[in-house]
Amino acid sequence: MEMLVERPSALSFDSSENQKMIAQMVRDFGSREIKPFIMEWDEKQIFPVELFNEMGSLGLMGVLVPEEYGGAGFGYEEYITAIIELSKIDGSIGLSMAAHNSLCTNHILHFGNEEQKRKYLPKLASGQWIGAWGLTEPNTGSDAGNMRTVAVKDGDYFILNGAKNFITHGKSGNVAVVIARTGAVGDSHGMSAFIIEKGTPGFTSGKKENKLGMRASETAELIFTDCKIHKSQMLGKEGEGFIQSLKILDGGRISIAALSVGIAEGAYEAALQYSKERHQFNQAISKFQGIAFKLADMATKIEAAKLLTYRAGELKNAGKEVNKESAMAKLYASETAVDIANEAVQIFGGYGYTKDFPAEKYYRDAKLCTIGEGTSEIQKLVISRAILK
Repeated sequence: MEMLVERPSALSFDSSENQKMIAQMVRDFGSREIKPFIMEWDEKQIFPVELFNEMGSLGLMGVLVPEEYGGAGFGYEEYITAIIELSKIDGSIGLSMAAHNSLCTNHILHFGNEEQKRKYLPKLASGQWIGAWGLTEPNTGSDAGNMRTVAVKDGDYFILNGAKNFITHGKSGNVAVVIARTGAVGDSHGMSAFIIEKGTPGFTSGKKENKLGMRASETAELIFTDCKIHKSQMLGKEGEGFIQSLKILDGGRISIAALSVGIAEGAYEAALQYSKERHQFNQAISKFQGIAFKLADMATKIEAAKLLTYRAGELKNAGKEVNKESAMAKLYASETAVDIANEAVQIFGGYGYTKDFPAEKYYRDAKLCTIGEGTSEIQKLVISRAILK
């Protein structure tokens, strides 16, 4: 007797019409509004706030936000596509777009009450406001459970004291979602999340980091000195902040995986084009097996990274657990971006080491992908815990 086996839905390898439309829109926008300024922004560390206001009008600042809150109402496939296409042009812009969408905006979308969503999401999704998200502290990077920023209850208010560092949009952000300790040190249920607007007394920004790469994406400190926050600004219930953050980071890892894929594709495409144009010994260097095999490895790794990333996005869209899958995508894609950017510099040779060609910037930008939103070592910890349950 033949048994009927229900097969799981297969991952689609074809881009949807929405994805094709978004990809083309980002390419057109990027060629006009980003490409001419890439090196100026990079060298002067300019965070182009106006660009993100424009991106908001294209729906890129609220990709996952439902239309009722002013967003584009798309899913993770479209979101991943948008980040990849932006990051192929400039990783800094891809990083800022990803951080705004997946961290600050997503935290309010998933854990905010109706009043909070209606107040903040339209401003964030339109690009009128830029969002920041504060978890990391100077002495507690991966060890977020031991954070020192505290929020002490005072009637209907909380008084915040402490500092956060390595915060994307720490200076220019109009609003930040900040995790602070409301309980005992080391207690995963002893932290709470707050929405804090720029201009709130006691809330200031500190040092802006001078970075190796991703230099057009602003990274700065957030400082809280007797900062008084009304209890209505808390996201969810007291003590839920850290647990919320872990769920937000699951989605955030998908965006960093997409960022990594974009940087890898940008570096690969530049190297591929150059290998066809550069002649040595009376032929294009792409004709030499040493170069051709590098390109073959690069193309294969990109495809694998892309599949892992879209697979994690598919699961996220379906509302399924993505802890392991997002960590795998982020780990593999980020390490791949570093490998491919490195090989791209090698293919360009001496020119790859100059700022006249794009390879060196992809090389500098790629490294952050293995560090931000959980280092590669933390991803391995997440994956190993999941498979050893």
